[in-house]
Formats: sequence, C-alpha cells, structure tokens
Amino acid sequence: MSTIPSAVLRTIEDLRGPAGKLEAILNAGAENAPYAVLVCHPHPLGGGTMHNKVVYHAMKTFQSFGLPVLRFNFRGTGLSEGTHDDGRGEQDDIRAALDWLEREFRLPILFAGFSFGGAMGLRACCGDERVKGLVALGLPVHAEGRDYHYRFLPACPQPKLFVSGTRDQYGPMQQLETIFHAASQPAELVWVEDADHFFAGKLDQVQRAIRNWVQTHFHLTDAS
Repeated sequence: MSTIPSAVLRTIEDLRGPAGKLEAILNAGAENAPYAVLVCHPHPLGGGTMHNKVVYHAMKTFQSFGLPVLRFNFRGTGLSEGTHDDGRGEQDDIRAALDWLEREFRLPILFAGFSFGGAMGLRACCGDERVKGLVALGLPVHAEGRDYHYRFLPACPQPKLFVSGTRDQYGPMQQLETIFHAASQPAELVWVEDADHFFAGKLDQVQRAIRNWVQTHFHLTDAS
C-alpha cells in the first residue's frame, strides 16, 4: 500500500443531511485504499463533537492502514445545521455520510462510533451492504436518563467489534455481555481493564483492539 499523505486534512463542504449542511472533515488515505471509513461522535448534549479524543484516536488507527476517514458533526452540533433529534434524525445524518463516502470513493465502508455515535451507527449501518464492518466503542446502555436498546443486533450480519471499559458507568459489564451474546456472529468483545466510559488513560488499548480487529477481519497492514 502506498504511503498516505498524513498531513492532508480536508474540510468537506458538500455533505448535507435532511436537516441541512453537516460540518465534516476528511483525513486523507492512500490512493489505493481498499476501504473508506466513517467515525461518529458521542452525544452532543454531553459535549460530543467530531473532535472528541476517542473519535480522534479511532480515526488515527484507521488512517494508519492508509484508509480515508470521514468525521462529521451531527445536526445541531458545531456548524452543522438543524437541531438535535434524540437519535432519530441522527441516523439519517449517518446515512447521508455513507452516501457521501460512496459517491466520493466508490469503496466498501467501515464504520466506528463512540458512545451515542456507536449506538446510532449500529442502527443505521446494520444490514447496509455498503458497510462491511462495525466498531462500537463504549456502547451505552443507560446514560444521563437515556436508555439504549439493541434488539436488532441478532439480525445484524456484518463483523462487529465492541470495545468497552470494565468500569464504564454507562455500559455495565453484565448488560454489555448480554447484548454481545445476542448479536449475530461474527462479533468480538474486548474489555479494557479498569477503563471508564471515556477510556481515560487507556486510548492506546482501544487503538490496539481496533488495529487487531482490522488486521484479522480485513487483512490490512499498517501503512504508517
């Protein structure tokens, strides 16, 4: 795989969802990249944006394989138009981002999302034939008065990676184990020992889990 232009960061001006323009940036990949990647951010009402640390570290991991990575702000976040829609319209925002990646690259897509972004992405991407793999980081079960349900996962065919901390206050281990065991195969669950929901001080372990999964399921080699 050719060397990636690591310094290239492009502001995307033509990503629009049903609620209007979505603020977005693209980290460049290699010319012969075999996949494109979408990474989604945590809950905007909790301060989540595409510049979140977990989102950034996930992006860097995928980019190390020479893959182009798109990040965007959900409706009503940052410079994105529209207003927060409690997870309904946000799924449409993800579909709009998938459409943009398909038009731009004509490549199969890998998805990763942190917390709210992971929950919304699983719903939006499961069963979408363009998306070949799904990564959920810090998948929430109950957070700040919001409940998240994953009854659709037994019918979600793509390879799935779940990475959570053993001290995640929004996704207790027992509940995450139940969700994981109900999900269709192939699925993998990686526990980051002693990590909280935000993986404070443990982001290298999150990156390692993503890297191992990408190498195992998609046979890519690090291009950095």
